[in-house]
Amino acid sequence: MIALADEAKIAAGLELAADRNELFMLYQPKICVATGELAGVEALMRWQGADFGLLPPSLFIPIAERSGTIDAITDWGVRHVLWQWTDWRDQGLKTNIAFNISALSLRDIHFPDFLQRLCHVEGMPCDHLTIEVTEGATQHAVRLLDTITRFRIKGMNVELDDFGTGYSSLLQLRQLPYTALKIDSCFVADAADDAEARLIVKTVIDLAHGLGLTATAEGVERGETLELLRALGCDHAQGFLISEPLAPAELVPWVMRSGGEWRELYRPAAEADPVRDEVDAAQGSSRPPPRHAPSSALH
Repeated sequence: MIALADEAKIAAGLELAADRNELFMLYQPKICVATGELAGVEALMRWQGADFGLLPPSLFIPIAERSGTIDAITDWGVRHVLWQWTDWRDQGLKTNIAFNISALSLRDIHFPDFLQRLCHVEGMPCDHLTIEVTEGATQHAVRLLDTITRFRIKGMNVELDDFGTGYSSLLQLRQLPYTALKIDSCFVADAADDAEARLIVKTVIDLAHGLGLTATAEGVERGETLELLRALGCDHAQGFLISEPLAPAELVPWVMRSGGEWRELYRPAAEADPVRDEVDAAQGSSRPPPRHAPSSALH
C-alpha cells in the first residue's frame, strides 16, 4: 500500500519522467511452441525514478491513470515501440511487438487512428503491432467495442491479457473482436503438476482455437511446462525459461543465439539433417523431444 503522500510524489515525478529520460522499455521474446521460431516480443515499460528507484508498471500505471498523466506516458510508450521496430528492421529483424494499453486510452475512439498515423510515419505495418488489453479493461464491453473494432479494421492485432483472472464474461469475449488470448501465469506455472490448472490451461487453449484465436501462455519457467503446452497445442509461449525481458540492443543477438537453438530443438521432422541423422544412427543414439530449454536461454 502506497501512502497518499508518496502517491502524490510519484504522480509529480511521472509528469517529468519522459523529459528526464527516466522511462525505458524492455522486450520479452515469445516463441512459437510448435517450431521454436520467434513469434514476437512484448514491450514492457519501466521507470527508474530519481526518488523511488526502479518501479514496475503495476505500481506506477494506476497512479498515472488517477493523476491524469497516463496519456503522456502512453504516447511516449507507443512512439518508442515504433521507433524500436524500425531500428530492428534496419538490422534485418521484422517481428510483432505487443504493447499493453490502459483502459482509459481504449475509451478514446480516435486512439486507433492516432496509432495508425504513427505506424505510417515510422513505416511499421499495422499488422506487426498487437494491442494487449487486460481483462479488467473489458468490464464495459459495449463502450470498448467501437475502439477495438477500429484496431482490427486498421490491421492491428488485439490480445486479451491475463485471461481467467479478470472480470470479463464469455459473452464479452464473443462480442469483442480479439485475435488472441493470453493465459495468465498463475495457471501456467502449475499446469505440469496440478490437474486442475492443467485442465484450465487446456480449456482456454481449446476455447481460443474454437473462436479462431491464437493462445499464448505467459510465465513459462520450466521445460516440463513448455512440453505440456506443446502437447496441448498452445500457439505461443513466453517466460523466463525462454528469455528474461531484454534491453533493445540484446534482442537481435538473442535471436541469433538462443532463438537459433529453439528452432533447432523444435524443427519439424521433415527438415531433418540426413548427414547428422546418419551419424546418430551409426552411434546408436536417439533424439527424444527436449524437455529443457537451451542453456543460453536460461538466465
